Amino acid sequence: MLFTYDTELTLRAAAELVNSDRVDGEQLADLAALDVYLNSFGWTGRRDRDDAELRSVHRLRARLGDIWAATDDEEATVEKVNALLRETKASPWLTRHVENPDWHLHLGAPDDPLSQRMGAEIAMALADLIRGGELRRLKVCAAPDCTAVLTDLSRNRSKIFCDTGNCGNRQHVAAYRQRQREE
Repeated sequence: MLFTYDTELTLRAAAELVNSDRVDGEQLADLAALDVYLNSFGWTGRRDRDDAELRSVHRLRARLGDIWAATDDEEATVEKVNALLRETKASPWLTRHVENPDWHLHLGAPDDPLSQRMGAEIAMALADLIRGGELRRLKVCAAPDCTAVLTDLSRNRSKIFCDTGNCGNRQHVAAYRQRQREE
């Protein structure tokens, strides 16, 4: 493990959130889909379960996409992450849950709006990445026909394809076929 469990989980959740409208159309089109996403990553606390909450998560998704797009410029990325920390009023506190007895950070009160809590926790996970000099782990899929993002948590930072569209397999098969034609 490169980072703490909760940081890695939050980075995965952020990438999946960004990709939720980049691959196979809108994946968070309704409240039921949002609930499935939130439950799959263990987001706790207040949920209003209304259209305003869904729209606020969509706005957060767009901001996170902008952060991924800026990763070639560390200063710009830091500025965007700092803005997200500021605007979400991140206020760290240690907690643990029955299902996860290890101590971890929450960065907002349980009754804060969902997108505010999500934004704060994702911003803190991104801050951990930046502080560790690991910003290059945030990538866009290398497949020419894919715009999905990924967080490369491999030991040697070698992951270049996303997990959303079988991109790695498709690219390897295409390269193999090209080599066969050239022989």
